[in-house]
Amino acid sequence: MAARPKLDGAGVQKMKTIDEANAQVQRLHGIVENFGLTIKRKQPTQLFGSQIKRALTPLIGLLKPQFGMIADQVVAMNIVAGRGGNEIAKLRILREGVGSLKQSLEIAAVRTKDNHAMKEEEGVPWTDTPA
Repeated sequence: MAARPKLDGAGVQKMKTIDEANAQVQRLHGIVENFGLTIKRKQPTQLFGSQIKRALTPLIGLLKPQFGMIADQVVAMNIVAGRGGNEIAKLRILREGVGSLKQSLEIAAVRTKDNHAMKEEEGVPWTDTPA
């Protein structure tokens, strides 16, 4: 069994960003699910739009420098959270957005590990093919 390759400096920074983003997405997921429960219980939901927007804004700033495409997905969710209209449709879109965001972060983590892998001893880029 081969040892897992280490990451170069840029890869370590990107992985830290992804880990922090995952923590923020978990918090966002909780808020969105509470929004769903509140709708189901037919309780007032006015505060959830601003709560979701407050959770999304720092995530945009975190992801924009290194993962612009993922940050654009978060911006789209931010726009949906601020709109009026049918709350059930808004909830469905937000749930799909959270799922898509989690999937995108997972793909970004795998790609970062592949693109920034280094051999442990030599400090050179690592590949699966023998030299």
